[in-house]
Amino acid sequence: MQNIDIDMKVKLIHGFSNKTRIQILECIKNQEKTVSQIVEEISGNQSNISQHLACLKGCGIIVGRNEGKYSYYSLRNQHIRDLLTMFDTVLGDVQNDVACCDRHID
Repeated sequence: MQNIDIDMKVKLIHGFSNKTRIQILECIKNQEKTVSQIVEEISGNQSNISQHLACLKGCGIIVGRNEGKYSYYSLRNQHIRDLLTMFDTVLGDVQNDVACCDRHID
C-alpha cells in the first residue's frame, strides 16, 4: 500500500469541508458548467464562487477548460464523483449522530 502523507490527506479533505464548495461540487457532479451557471444555480456571488473554484482546482478536485470567453468546470474524474456519492451513503448511516454532534468546530 502506498504511504500517504497525512498532511496531504488533510489538505484534500479540506477541499470538501465548506458548504459553498460542496454546493459547487454537487452542481457540477453530473455535467460541466460555467461560473455563471454555477453562480445562478447555487445563488452565490461570482467573486466568492470564483475563490472556491480556485481552491477546488488547486486541490485537484475539479478541472477547468476554456472555450472562447467561457471557463467550464467539472469534477476531475469518476473517483471524485464516487467520493461524493459515498459521502451521501455514509451520511445516511450516521446522520442522526451528526445532527446531535455538539463538538463540531467551524
